Amino acid sequence: MSTALVTGASRGIGAACALALAGAGYDVGVGYVADQAGATATATAIEALGRRAHVVQGDISDSAAAEAMVTGTEDSLGPLDALVLNAGITRDGLMMRMSDDDWDAVIRTNLSGSFFTARAALRGMMKRRSGSIVAISSVVGMMGNAGQVNYAAAKAGVIGLVKSLAKEAGSRGVRANAVAPGYIVTDMTAGLPDDVREQLMSHTPLQRLGTPEDVAALVAFLCTDAATFITGTVIPVDGGLAM
Repeated sequence: MSTALVTGASRGIGAACALALAGAGYDVGVGYVADQAGATATATAIEALGRRAHVVQGDISDSAAAEAMVTGTEDSLGPLDALVLNAGITRDGLMMRMSDDDWDAVIRTNLSGSFFTARAALRGMMKRRSGSIVAISSVVGMMGNAGQVNYAAAKAGVIGLVKSLAKEAGSRGVRANAVAPGYIVTDMTAGLPDDVREQLMSHTPLQRLGTPEDVAALVAFLCTDAATFITGTVIPVDGGLAM
């Protein structure tokens, strides 16, 4: 029996990843920070697929909370075979106007939170000489984006984290990869004006925005035994946007 934990799994890409992993045979820890109803809905959908779910609340920007999320999932479902680092926030604004708090909040959640959670899961994975960690980065971390210096820096940092972790943990059978979504239809992008949406699609060779399921399919693959010789990679899921 396999166990996974997905952070930020109450909606969007995280919820889709949790369901994809359940479909691949995983029992899933559903991590969330505020949206309990969404997390419960994700758990219910996992159970409808015949897998066990454990809803676990915590703010991963706090190292103790991140560790408790891992421990709580393992206590309920068993040792982690896979960890999906999805939780993240945005605080967009031009650099000249960006406050220290907006910079710190995004770096603390998106980058430090990924570090705290991966570190908590890594000890057991290395001891068991097996495990897959998949971090959700972004094409913004590869390309940059005006108005998102904090988010782009954090997502670029996640790529460096994954590559370094892959080198550190590979000899113990632990893999680490990153997935870099382009513009995906989620609550984060729902507020985009129509003209901005059209412009984004015009710069995307596939001429559409992605779906959470587009991302989740790759994440689930990277967690399974079908990907046992893949580590240290960054794979865009962006319709060709970053090409």
